Amino acid sequence: MELIEANWPLLLVAFLIGLALAFLLFKANRRTRVTGESGDVLDEGASPAARNQALIDSGGLAATPAAPRPSSPEIQPAERVEAPQPVVPPTPAALAGTGAAVASTAAQPGGDDLTRIKGVGPKLAARLGELGVTGFAQIAGWDEAAIDRIDAELGRFQGRIRRDDWVEQARLLAAGDTAQYQTRFGRLD
Repeated sequence: MELIEANWPLLLVAFLIGLALAFLLFKANRRTRVTGESGDVLDEGASPAARNQALIDSGGLAATPAAPRPSSPEIQPAERVEAPQPVVPPTPAALAGTGAAVASTAAQPGGDDLTRIKGVGPKLAARLGELGVTGFAQIAGWDEAAIDRIDAELGRFQGRIRRDDWVEQARLLAAGDTAQYQTRFGRLD
């Protein structure tokens, strides 16, 4: 007991050194070690990942069979007409209609330039054309059910109709109100 009383500072230092060494050893064992030279897909010069290549080869979502489209007047293709007719902006009464008004305001064969609507690019305009949507008046007349039906057909573009407020943009473009359009949605490109 006298030995401990006489050397307690040395024993305390030895204990603390032992504790520090144990901590360092356990900490070193917890580190993750890289054991190979395998390159990351993101490294310069690396080839594409196998899973990405498999998706490209399979055609991705295009290879999956599409669900049958509902047969409704809102998404039927516009009939071809021999002579082009001028597009007349709809009256506010026609814009206030429901899905039935959409069929009566179908765009002409040439249709409107749907890419003027913010959020509609060339690919999305082509997809809308496949669905029979070719004019601002059609989009301006959509009700909630028509929006849901068309939105379900847009694939990865789903949600853009409401997010970018296409109905309001189309209403202003169909009416030719560019000043109000530019005030609300920015410059026309």
